[in-house]
Amino acid sequence: MSEVLSQSEIDALLQALSSGEVDVKEIQEVESSTKVKKYDFRNPQKIAKDQLRTLEIIHENFGRLFQTFLSGYLRAPVKISILTVDQFAYSEFSNAISNPAFLSIIDFNPLNGQILMDISTNVVYAILDRLLGGDGTEKQEVRAFTEIELSLLDNMMVKVMPLIQEAWSNVIQLKPKLDKIEINPQFAQIVPPNETIALVTMNIEVGSTEGMLNICVPHLVIEPILDKLSTKYWFSTAQKDLSEKEMQVIRQRMLDTRVPVKVELGSTRVRIQDVLDLQKGDVIKLDRGIDDMAKVRIGSQVKFLGDIGVSRNKMAIKIVKVVKDGDEDD
Repeated sequence: MSEVLSQSEIDALLQALSSGEVDVKEIQEVESSTKVKKYDFRNPQKIAKDQLRTLEIIHENFGRLFQTFLSGYLRAPVKISILTVDQFAYSEFSNAISNPAFLSIIDFNPLNGQILMDISTNVVYAILDRLLGGDGTEKQEVRAFTEIELSLLDNMMVKVMPLIQEAWSNVIQLKPKLDKIEINPQFAQIVPPNETIALVTMNIEVGSTEGMLNICVPHLVIEPILDKLSTKYWFSTAQKDLSEKEMQVIRQRMLDTRVPVKVELGSTRVRIQDVLDLQKGDVIKLDRGIDDMAKVRIGSQVKFLGDIGVSRNKMAIKIVKVVKDGDEDD
């Protein structure tokens, strides 16, 4: 929106025009020059803003999943939030990575190519400290990772792959796989230096340690699915109703699902000392009588009551009553 001039500014401008201090042609040239938008051919904008917004939604979801995973994995408070989502040349990103670094190179199957995840080394040191029994608060000097540390980190990142798959599930059914972990940025050239990438920058806090988490997604990798990276497609697929055929498949899978069925004759409470003193021939009194019906559990829930018997020389139970939700099973 253009700036609105006050009356005094308008009077001063008219006076300057009449006195010759300001030339009308100069004003017209300034106005025309503002309409020209600069375009950097070294950094072409291949990803639309709408598609960047969809990438932001995807990684907001990934951030929540990763935050929950790390909190349980490290037994420590973890907070992850998105800062920016933008596109750059890969050289701009790779030149800004410190050495040593923690770079996870991930195969983005079935798409051709790889993405790169960069986590600040101070955060990685805090993660390692927690994994090795520390509290994650001790400050460590910048150093290369040992083989044992890399093995621990590799095991952790393998567990992160299903989180990436879930975050992208509304767009494509990915099968991400950790290819390798690099600590030297020079050996992490996943695309040519001038290739356009989408860079998702996130803030990550592990306890009192704070750092950055960068996810580099090359344009070459997501080019086949760029048409799906739009908010219109995202919300249309998110609210899509299941077809009759899909409902039949789900129903059949549920009917074919195997569940454990157990018959409980009775139960009681016994002290550990009494259990240790048990001898052959001892009797444990249960809480059920001979005429009481036995409980039939589906999973952990009591669903039926029945009578114990024999069928074809094998122990069996005859279902007598169906236990519905809210019914007493006694």
